[in-house]
Amino acid sequence: MSHDTPVDPLTNTLRPLSDAVLTIRVIKSFEYRTTKNVILHHVDLTTLTVGELKDQVRKEVLTASGFKPFRTTVLDTLKLYTVAHGSKTTNLIINFDNDADWILNDDSVTLASIGIQNETEISFFNRALYDAFKINPTQNW
Repeated sequence: MSHDTPVDPLTNTLRPLSDAVLTIRVIKSFEYRTTKNVILHHVDLTTLTVGELKDQVRKEVLTASGFKPFRTTVLDTLKLYTVAHGSKTTNLIINFDNDADWILNDDSVTLASIGIQNETEISFFNRALYDAFKINPTQNW
């Protein structure tokens, strides 16, 4: 009997960088854990920039009916939440770790150039609200 069992490839490697799926976690309120996901299919990570991703998600928030309560929030910051098969944070609303590396500050870089891959989850939120919540991370619900 052979011990060579086939290994299934990880799902984040099954699609090319030019045809990825991203989950954008749009956050309205940190305190009340108000969040709604935008699932983007067929994303070309090799050409889409951070700024273009922000614009695309803002447009979805403005036009999709389920996002009506989110339209008053100024969405200005993207931050890596988790990558496929990576560890997740214990905080259900936002990942407090590695702000320096995981906040996507440069709107001109492509997503692939900063390590974004298929099935990555990215949080999109208002930076001022995030900074205030990080100082006092109390949740009301």
